Amino acid sequence: MLDEQDGLLPIANVGRIMKQILPQRAKISKEAKQRMQECATEFLSFVTAEASDKCHKENRKTVNGDDICWALSALGFDNYAQATIRYLHKYREAERDKAVANANNNNQNKAADIILMSSGQDMNDIGDRAASIYMASQQGLQVGEQTQTPDLEFRLLGNGDGTKPSVDQEHN
Repeated sequence: MLDEQDGLLPIANVGRIMKQILPQRAKISKEAKQRMQECATEFLSFVTAEASDKCHKENRKTVNGDDICWALSALGFDNYAQATIRYLHKYREAERDKAVANANNNNQNKAADIILMSSGQDMNDIGDRAASIYMASQQGLQVGEQTQTPDLEFRLLGNGDGTKPSVDQEHN
């Protein structure tokens, strides 16, 4: 019995999905959850096998979302296929938005990692140089570990992978 359970969807997840659809006061028996677990697992295996066959014929090893949508349609589940295509489109759009937001956040972090230190001048007097350094970092230009001008010193603090190296506090 234990080996049979290994290939099934988790029963807690199946039960949670069933509860979302049913009225709040509805009760679900253990047997009903088990039967739904078996049916849902069989359905997903059926659709996945069809998508896998398509990938195999196309000499591909990875089944993707488009393959699943194709399989649903090929097996006559057009309503499910259309709903899944819409979901997949929205999911990919959200992932693109998240990637753009992460890229923007990384650029802001890189700019924030540049520490500007005046050599006796007020930070307001640095003006154009600070703006140039910020623009260079926003455009992805390589800025050396430490650069000095008569009026300005800056250090790029960050390894590019989100971690920060230790910083010595000495001012050259």
